[in-house]
Amino acid sequence: KNLELDPAGRDLKTAYFNTSQQLSKMQSTGFLEPLLTPMRHPNFCIRKQGNILNIEYLVHDFAHMCRQLKPTSRIVLLDMGASPRFAGASNPMWKILNLFQTKFGFKFDHIYSFEIKHFEPTEVYKLVPRHLHPAYHWINAGVSIEEGHALNPWTLLDEFNEDDLVIVKLDIDTPQLEVPLAHQLLNNPSLWNKVDHFYFEHHVRQEENNFWKRAWDGSIKDTLELFHGLRKRGVSSHFWV
Repeated sequence: KNLELDPAGRDLKTAYFNTSQQLSKMQSTGFLEPLLTPMRHPNFCIRKQGNILNIEYLVHDFAHMCRQLKPTSRIVLLDMGASPRFAGASNPMWKILNLFQTKFGFKFDHIYSFEIKHFEPTEVYKLVPRHLHPAYHWINAGVSIEEGHALNPWTLLDEFNEDDLVIVKLDIDTPQLEVPLAHQLLNNPSLWNKVDHFYFEHHVRQEENNFWKRAWDGSIKDTLELFHGLRKRGVSSHFWV
């Protein structure tokens, strides 16, 4: 059972959550990590170095997800705040892609990458690993928070359904955009049974994470209410880095 939850075969309850020895569980995606401050790896408070971008503690129940897939299911990644320079062992987005596609065989049918910083298309496709090219859609434009707008990433999900496995990462370092997008997911019932995993770096006031001080907006209470609310609605929400 440990191998189903962790590629290294560790007992995650004792490896990362030794005090409570508890995991959360969702009907759609199975087990996942509990929601705990400081919204980073549990060792972050002991040693920041090496743990700021460490996502090893995130729990993905691949056996459960596999059992939910149907022959017609599509696997989709919606990446808001993307960079074509993600290929590298230390990059969290690269780790997620490798975990799903390489280690557990969840081959992506579509990867939609939104990024406002300009990149030449020829440069993008030199940087993105070739095995991802057939699925990769580079959208070199800022996102819109206007509901129904072509550049509102949630609009893309009109083309998908609850049988698909949809993974979303939101990290654009602009609270005026990312918080409304997160709340659109929270408040739109048509999205709840489409989005399976939601990774979000919520830039709220927290001294431990003062490296994002310039983007502070809101409190830890806001974060826990948002993420708990999403999980109550069936969306497996994870803290991003």
